[in-house]
Amino acid sequence: RQQILDKHLTRNPKVADQFFTLVNTLLGFPRHLSQHVGGFVISAGPLAELVPVENAAMADRTVIQWDKDDLESLGLMKVDVLALGMLTAIRKALDLISEEKDAPFSMQDIPLEDPATYAMLQKGDSIGVFQVESRAQINMLPRLKPEKYYDLVIEVAIVRPGPIQGDMVHPYLRRKHGLEPVDYPNDAVRNVLERTLGVPIFQEQVIKLAMVAAGFSAGEADQLRRAMAAWKSHGDLTPFRDKLINGMLERGHDADFAERLYLQICGFGGYGFPESHAASFALLVYVSSWIKRHYPAAFYCALLNSQPMGFYSPSQLVQDARRHDVTVLPPDVNHSQWNHTLESPNRHLRLGLRLIQGLSASGAESLHNNRPAEGYRSTAELRHLAGLNQRDMELLAGANAMPAFTTNRHQAYWQLLEHEQPAELFAKETAAHYQPEHCYQLPEPTEGQNVLADYASQGLTLQRHPLALLREQGHLKFCLSAEQLKNTQPGRPVQVAGLVTGRQRPGSASGVTFVTLEDETGNVNVVVWLETARRQRKPLITARLLHVKGILEREGDIVHVMAGRLSDLSHLIQTLPVNSRDFH
Repeated sequence: RQQILDKHLTRNPKVADQFFTLVNTLLGFPRHLSQHVGGFVISAGPLAELVPVENAAMADRTVIQWDKDDLESLGLMKVDVLALGMLTAIRKALDLISEEKDAPFSMQDIPLEDPATYAMLQKGDSIGVFQVESRAQINMLPRLKPEKYYDLVIEVAIVRPGPIQGDMVHPYLRRKHGLEPVDYPNDAVRNVLERTLGVPIFQEQVIKLAMVAAGFSAGEADQLRRAMAAWKSHGDLTPFRDKLINGMLERGHDADFAERLYLQICGFGGYGFPESHAASFALLVYVSSWIKRHYPAAFYCALLNSQPMGFYSPSQLVQDARRHDVTVLPPDVNHSQWNHTLESPNRHLRLGLRLIQGLSASGAESLHNNRPAEGYRSTAELRHLAGLNQRDMELLAGANAMPAFTTNRHQAYWQLLEHEQPAELFAKETAAHYQPEHCYQLPEPTEGQNVLADYASQGLTLQRHPLALLREQGHLKFCLSAEQLKNTQPGRPVQVAGLVTGRQRPGSASGVTFVTLEDETGNVNVVVWLETARRQRKPLITARLLHVKGILEREGDIVHVMAGRLSDLSHLIQTLPVNSRDFH
């Protein structure tokens, strides 16, 4: 854009003068300050002289300390730039699919309205999928049961504070599934609400309703739009309430319809989705869902290479990948690159060296670039050819990433101690002079020790899930697994336990906390009411391994445990090093 701007302003001085006059008028800058590499600047001096700024947590990023409302109060210009990590993940996934097909493959090549993709979404199988991977969206998918693209547009927009607070969700679901008739007071309202079954879901619909149902002019409707976005911080909508309700009553609408529409407008304040926005997002929902359904290995590989993003940690994504029959292979100095990759011919997902916490990118790059065709054959050869420092070598040993020449992570550490870094005198010695080490064999770690070491090194494990080990030890005798809950009758008291992978307390949930537990078979949804949370705040907030006694509730395919008693079992994690052979 800048090059085009430079080109046209340079060729046409008259256009340039008009452009900079416009900038002067809008921003109030002197002409010479408005010109900056053919464009313009947004402040007359350094930005730090105008607003307080600080370094962000991410390198080379700066943030302004004031929030958006402070900027608005001061009359400063604010521009929102939306960055979507899923766009990066989709691009990477399409590249992997192109590689597999040995031909270019783009979004345009994805078939429309694929039944298998919608069947997957109807089951709530959407971990990692754009916009519909949250706890609330996963619970909504089996209820809404999307069958076509516009259903995804609704799905994106309906799980928002606005529609929820405006009581739009249940009426829409009942009407979609034929449990409630759809009627309209007149044809004008039908034209506005027919696509959403008589329920206002989008911002545009609320504005149009104010015009056709309450007699607002276009200017008054625009004022209402502005007030909707600002009423939370600048006052109430009382003046609009009177005009809305009186206008609808004058045009023959009943008082209940008028009051409900006003409450919906209040719910939309700052939260409602424009339909065009939801439609754009729904396209990415469909694309990412299709990739997950038909190319799961590429999907998870791309997601892992795009971290950090989304709701889920690499551990949770890897667990979900394995539940979708993706073979996941551990980091290996003879096979892994920095990023995660798909290995031919079976397209197995090979975890990358980036997963090893603390490992330097430069060290991993050198390891990959200098790897012999036959692979590294010893720790000494690895250290010498890749030029790795002691810290990187220890991190690789801790990750058990040298299986070709070390039998286990304990042995890898031992070999690092036994073999010092080659002296400078032998810097040019060829790899052929190196022989595999033959040193004292240490006993192998127990399964539990390996699990704990994997989590410490990589934040995940490809061994058995910790809950499987604890269940085998007998610590979780009365606890049902996530899989067993699917076949349990609602209303029964149950006990569950799992690693805490999420705690959410949305503002629209009246103080309810939603907890997600992970065990070896899947995820367990736990609902903690406000009073329960207050009485048992410590285990709710601090537990890494949480035990819950509660009542099972079911709505269709959606299962929840309504929590009654919470217990922190985090101390049991330390029992994992016990060898599974000794359990009995």
